[in-house]
This record gives sequence, C-alpha cells and structure tokens, in this order.
Amino acid sequence: MSCSACSGGVERKLRATDGVSFVSVNLTVEEATVCFDSGVIGLEDVLAVIGGMGFGARRKVSRKEEQEQQELAQRKDTQALTAELVLAAVLSAPMVLGMLLDVSGLHAAHAALHGLAVALHNPWLQLTLTAPVQFYVGRRFYINGYKSLRNGAANMDLLVAKGTTAAFALSVYNGFFAPHAGYAAMPDLYFEVSAVIITLVLLGKYFERTARNRTTSAIKKLLGLSPKTARVERGGEVVDIPVEQVAVGDIIHVRPGEAVPVDGVITWGSSSVDESMLTGESLPVDKAVGDTAIGATINRFGSFTMKAVRIGDDTALAQIVRLVEEAQGSKAPIQKVVDKLCNVFVPAAIAVALVTFAGWVLATGDVAAAVIYAVAVLVIACPCALGLATPTAIMVGTGLGAQHGILIKGGEALERAHEVDAVVFDKTGTVTRGKPDVTDVIAPGDMPKGEMLRLCAIAEKMSEHPLGQAVYAFAANNVGADIPDPEEFASLPGKGVYAKADGREVYIGTRKLAEEPGADISASEADLQELEGAGKTAMLVVADGKLCGILAVSDTEKETSRGAVEALIGMGIDVYMLTGDNARAAAAIARQVGISKVIAEVLPANKVEEVEKLRAAGKVVAMVGDGVNDAPALVAADVGLAMSTGTDVAVESSDITLLNGDLMMVPMSIRLSAKTMRKIRQNLFWAFVYNAVAIPFAALGMLSPVIAGAAMAFSSVSVVLNCLTLRKI
Repeated sequence: MSCSACSGGVERKLRATDGVSFVSVNLTVEEATVCFDSGVIGLEDVLAVIGGMGFGARRKVSRKEEQEQQELAQRKDTQALTAELVLAAVLSAPMVLGMLLDVSGLHAAHAALHGLAVALHNPWLQLTLTAPVQFYVGRRFYINGYKSLRNGAANMDLLVAKGTTAAFALSVYNGFFAPHAGYAAMPDLYFEVSAVIITLVLLGKYFERTARNRTTSAIKKLLGLSPKTARVERGGEVVDIPVEQVAVGDIIHVRPGEAVPVDGVITWGSSSVDESMLTGESLPVDKAVGDTAIGATINRFGSFTMKAVRIGDDTALAQIVRLVEEAQGSKAPIQKVVDKLCNVFVPAAIAVALVTFAGWVLATGDVAAAVIYAVAVLVIACPCALGLATPTAIMVGTGLGAQHGILIKGGEALERAHEVDAVVFDKTGTVTRGKPDVTDVIAPGDMPKGEMLRLCAIAEKMSEHPLGQAVYAFAANNVGADIPDPEEFASLPGKGVYAKADGREVYIGTRKLAEEPGADISASEADLQELEGAGKTAMLVVADGKLCGILAVSDTEKETSRGAVEALIGMGIDVYMLTGDNARAAAAIARQVGISKVIAEVLPANKVEEVEKLRAAGKVVAMVGDGVNDAPALVAADVGLAMSTGTDVAVESSDITLLNGDLMMVPMSIRLSAKTMRKIRQNLFWAFVYNAVAIPFAALGMLSPVIAGAAMAFSSVSVVLNCLTLRKI
C-alpha cells in the first residue's frame, strides 16, 4: 500500500463482503484486523478479496516470526528505495543544470556555457537520462495508479503518473516529431519536469519509510526488555532454561541485578525492585513474601524466589506490547487534504484535456494543434505545486522544529498538533525530574544540623538505594568535607539502613526502623504528617537511640513545568496530569505547577483508557510522557510527545520527541503545527487558484505548452518561497 487511499480502498472492499463484520487496515504497520463469520466466509476468501485488489496478504504468524519477516522485508524495501532514489537523483542532475542555464540566460552571454546548454538540451541525451527515471524508477507510480483506478479511487500516485507521462510524451513529440524538432533548434523539452517530480516524490517516500521502520521497531524494543533465560527449580536442582520454557507454577530464583523473567508471587526472601521501565516511577519498590514481581523489572538488592503466575503473552510486558499494537491499529491514518482533492482533480483534469482535444478537432480539424492544446492542459495541471504544497511546508516546519529541539516524525503529527485542546502530562520524569531530592531537613533534638547531616552522609555512603543516594549527595554537599566509610553498614529492605558512624549507632528510615532502638518520635508526629501530606517521603534519623533528624525526600518539578502549563492554559488548552503515583503526592506536584485536573493511581494498562475517555468526550488529546508504561497512551492519543530523556520505547512510540526534556517545547510544538498548517492552506489555495485560472486558458489555446511549463515552474517556486518565510515558532 502506498497511501491512505489504498488502505481505505481495502477497508471499503472488505466491509462490502458478506460475512465481514469489522475491518481496520493500518497503513503504517501494513496490517489488517478483520472480524468475519466463518460460517459465511473463510480466511482464504478474505485473502482472495484483498489479492483481487492487487495487494498481497497473508495471515499474521507468531510475533517472533512476524518480527523477523518484517525486519527482512523492511531492510530489502529500504535498500531498493535508496538505490532507486540515488539513481533518479544522478540522472536528473544534468537536466536540472541545463534547465537552470536556459532559464537564467547565462548561456547566451558565454560561449562555453552556450555549448554546455546546447549539449544538455540534446533530445537524445535527455531521453536517455529520463527514460530510466520515468519507466524504471517511476514504475511504482504506474502500478499504484493503475490499482487505484481499478479500485475506483484516485490517489497521489495516479496524479504523479499522469503529470510526468504528459511532460515526457510532449518532450518526445517536440524533440523528435514536431516540425522544429532537432539538435540545433533547442526544442521545447520537459524531460526534466518528469524526472525531478519523480525524484522529489521518491525522496518523500524514503523519509516516510524511514519513519515507518522506526515506528515498528518500538515493539521490538519492548520485547527486548524481557530476559532470555530463567533460573528454575527442576528435579531438585536449579537450572537455567529459556524463558519460553517457564511454566505456570515453576519456582524461579532471582539474584541481585537480574531481570525478573515472568510475572509471579514472591515465596521467599525480600528485595527492592526497580519497576521504572514499566511504571515510569523512579523509586524501587520494596518486595517481601506474598508481593507480586513483574516480568522484565530489575531486582536491585537481595535474592528471592518466586512462583510463576503469568507467562508468555499473559505477562504485564506482553500486555503492554499488545496495547501498543492495538493502539497503532486503531488510530485511523489522517486523510491528506491533497489526496481528498485528487479524487476530484485528477479525473477532472483528464476530462478537460479530452474535451479540449475533441473540441479543437471538431472546430478546426487540426489534430496536431488539438494534441498540443490538450497536452498543454495536462502540463499545466501537472502536480508540481500541488505535490510540493504539503511536503515542502512539512519539511520546513520539521526542520525549524529540529533547530529548537523538537523532532517531528511525520506530517500527520505536524498536521494534527494544532487541533489539540487537551494535553495530558505523565508526572514522573515529565513534569518532575524523575529522581529524588532532599527537600526538607528538620533537627528536632539537641544535635546540631551539621553534625546530624555528617552522620547521614557516613551512614548512607554505602547505600545503593536511590533514597539513600539522594540523602548522601545532599548531606555530603552540605557538610563539605571528606566523608569516611561507615564502621559497620547494613541495608534493611523495606525499612532503611543501619550504620556505625563516628562511633554512634545510626538508623535512617521508616517509623518502624526508628522505633527498633527505642527512639521516641511522638513529638515529631505533626511534622511527619505535614511532610507526608505534601506527598514527600519522610526518613527519620536516629543516633544512639535518640531521634536527631527528619529528612524529606521528593521528586521535584522541573523549572519549566509551570511556565509550560501556564502557556498551554493561555492558549485555551485543558491540562491534565496522569500518573500511577498516589493521589496525595500527585496533588502536591500538580499544585506546584498549576495543574488542576489530576488523574492519579492509574495502572500502566489503564492509561490508554483514560486517554480514550478524553477522546470520547470530544477532545483532541496530546499525551506527554517518558516511560515504557506511557508508550500505549502515547500511541492512543491523537498526538504523542515523548521526552528524549525517557525510554527508547516511549520515544519511538511517540509522534514528536522533545530533545532536552524542556516542557516549554510542548506549547512550541502546537504553535509550530499551527503556523505550518497555515502555510499548507496558503499553498493549496494558490496551487488550486493557479490551476483554476490556467487550465481554462490552456484549453482555449491561449497558453502554449512552453508557457504552461513556465507557469508550472513559477507556481512551484512560489510554493517553496512561501514555505521559506516560516522562520520563527
């Protein structure tokens, strides 16, 4: 399939087939989801219907086989497309040079340039250079144009085939059959028109294919998170086996630093597990017997055994992969304005050319003149300006975005973003920094704050827990002296740490841990509740059995978050925060950045549902996130924006990537879309005005093909110049 007209045609044909109840064809991933009554029609019949339209189709095989076949096909297609693009560019270059010399008039003033211009204008040379571009490189346009005609639709390929063929045929006539044909007469040739159009359109298809390859590789990245082997108890021994061979009920051993193979329940041991790749939350989650361990998450500390509960396609990771696939399949491709208008414009232009030919034959009996005037209509209707109107604006818009750190993966995202009226932000790593910082220090006892922080720095120096590392970094920075190693150290999963520092027994962690050495924390209960009410993690510091400090640790907002939210609200856009974090912590961050609409405690699999609810309410939704768990929602939203500081899967599942994590780029992206769309509308308006005015003149014999070609070139230049005025966001 080459464009949305193709996928739409397949959908219409299948919907009209008896027994088919639902069809969704995805152009990007080249897949169709078809629901049918097997008592009325079979799978082979469905494939035959698609085959009868000129497309190849087969049943989707296993995910692994599909991935391998898809990668091989993409590699071959991209290599072939690249080779054809290079060939077309090399063959077109001499003719473009000849055209520039002719248009500029430089060849008239310099004998050497005149000789070069005459040589480059040789009909035999131009025919030799153009024929491979027209009929070998451009064969895809003929094939796809024929398919669109056969299936009752006119697509951009048909427009390209029609226009380039007209220019090629007229050039052959003028160069070899017209009365003035000949080497020295410098006949009016349009070979370069057909060659350059095909080269530029092919360049656009190359960019489209590259973006498509990146999109489908997001699934591959997701699947790559899962470990390849698992340590399982079999026959009284612990053996390493491929993760595909794990069965429900197997007892699996997980050591520190290893990835959890499948979803299960911990049966022995305790640890802290990093679930950030699935939840986006930066802090490891403490796990003990009876807790759930999720496949593909990383075991940070301690060893444990677990009982396999969900394997294969039932794991949380597999469900997220499936959500991404379904979201990609359910998002209908945006119908390009040009494709819609071409359904009317292409047959209308051909009809006018035929009427012109017939009219001049009947009126004058001069067949040669009738051919010239009919071809003039086809040349003037050639899709130069029309074909450049959208891609040139998109090229300039995406280039401008890249200069500001906004990477836009395709024209659809650029076209859609200006319609956004609701922006949904993920919290951790998007609105916030994604890593904990010490925000409050309270010293309720007699110990000076500096001495208390020194004890904290020594005690947490050996800690690998993110909270401990945050405390050490803050304390060491404030103490400002060399921090010695603790005399003793023990990590207490789920509680905190114990250390002997400067001869003192120090505990840093939860209420329970503080009470173990007998510390009285009742006097500080109000402070603890106030900190926790603000969504912060409070850590108590006990030295020699006495409470000497309270440290509050929290994930803090980015500097630009509030400014971005205010800018979006000023543009009339509703702003939401969507997070898996608890409601109290989410509300605290939301207040700080000015967001009033908060959706908290949302499981990764339910983020898509929340986005779909907003879309069902009539909102055009942009999702902004950075974690693997955001990937399905990024795809399900009308526009997905990912922070480049986040996971690869989030970045590749998104439509727009924000390079430096600056949230001010979100309103900038929307403004860029609006300005680019304004240019596209201007280009399309003038392209059609040009055709509406020029085609009648050509049909009436008032424009020769030479003037028609010049007018066509001028319209293309005007489109490019208009796009280049887009310089600021």
